[in-house]
Amino acid sequence: MTIRILIADDEALLRMAFSTVLEAQPDMAPVGEAADGGEAVRLARELRPDVVLMDVRMPGTDGIEATRQLVEISPRSRVLILTTFDLDEYAFAGLNAGASGFLLKNTRPEELLTAIRSVAAGDAVVSPRITRRLLENFRPHIPGGGGAGHDERLSRLSAREREVLVQVGRGLSNTEIAATLYLAEATVKSHLGRILHKLELRDRVQAVIFAYESRLVRPA
Repeated sequence: MTIRILIADDEALLRMAFSTVLEAQPDMAPVGEAADGGEAVRLARELRPDVVLMDVRMPGTDGIEATRQLVEISPRSRVLILTTFDLDEYAFAGLNAGASGFLLKNTRPEELLTAIRSVAAGDAVVSPRITRRLLENFRPHIPGGGGAGHDERLSRLSAREREVLVQVGRGLSNTEIAATLYLAEATVKSHLGRILHKLELRDRVQAVIFAYESRLVRPA
């Protein structure tokens, strides 16, 4: 299957560089370019790309707001945020807006390609540990963070699925969860897939956020 990719960046040379790298891959096809967030949202509505490479700082509508709008109008499109700035604020804002990943622009091409494939497959490319650190640092800014936080959707999960979700929220990888709960890694992956379906979540990042918002996991 070919991964259809929309590139959103206000620098023409960077768009061209990304496009050149993507066109060399047999399983990827750049389908459009946008110079600002507003154009990215418009093109995403028309083209329905599988993945959007989204810059943070752009004129007009920035990448964070564009991500928020894009996941509403094209929920099947995954957003991978790329930025020059290694700031927790950008990473958290992007993830909370619905992005499935966060990378720096100086990421090596092979790492970018791996990230695109992971995001297109429905996974998150920000490590669970980084996600946990962001949530702990910015817990006061998470909507609903001050209340009891119980979410009725938790009742949809089996006892084992809750256990898996707790470990996801604590920042463990599938391999680590398998070792902790004495399960096969494939079983953990199956549980996670059912958790995402039952809770109506897009990916692992949203599962971690849900675990914190529902107070199933609490910051240290």
